[in-house]
Amino acid sequence: MSVVSLQPAPAGTARPPRPLTPDALRAVVRDLAERPEEWIHRVRLASGDRWYERLAADRDHEVWLISWLPGQSTGFHDHGDSAGAFTVALGELEELSLAGPDQGLLIRRLAPGAVRAFGPDYLHDVRNSAAGPAVTIHAYSPPLSGMSRYDLRAGGLVRTAVEGPEQW
Repeated sequence: MSVVSLQPAPAGTARPPRPLTPDALRAVVRDLAERPEEWIHRVRLASGDRWYERLAADRDHEVWLISWLPGQSTGFHDHGDSAGAFTVALGELEELSLAGPDQGLLIRRLAPGAVRAFGPDYLHDVRNSAAGPAVTIHAYSPPLSGMSRYDLRAGGLVRTAVEGPEQW
């Protein structure tokens, strides 16, 4: 896989490509994380919000590079109709998700090399609660077309906003 691979759709293509599975996306992020010479020079740290850059965009998937300073988080969100995967390339993060109806909050510590993959119905909050910065690589298929944001309340997650690509 080329890190920067912006390819137009072939002329006359009638059907969209088949989305990649979470396992295939897991392989994409793991393989790229093992080649830091292809992305490490792009990493930036931003004190306000997380810094991110799209590294690749094809018809069937896209790849993002994200840096995290201590205290930065995504808040609870989904990935629209996209499946996804991410790996912690540097540093350490936490992932929060709901364990299930009436089962409470599940917190996973994600050490360097940890990979998470999920289907399109997955909701989570990813955060840097460690003392140092972190870098992650994310892949989504099909490419993200929208995301919803949620607040965690006593009764569960409540949708508070819907975002489109123009807001990223």
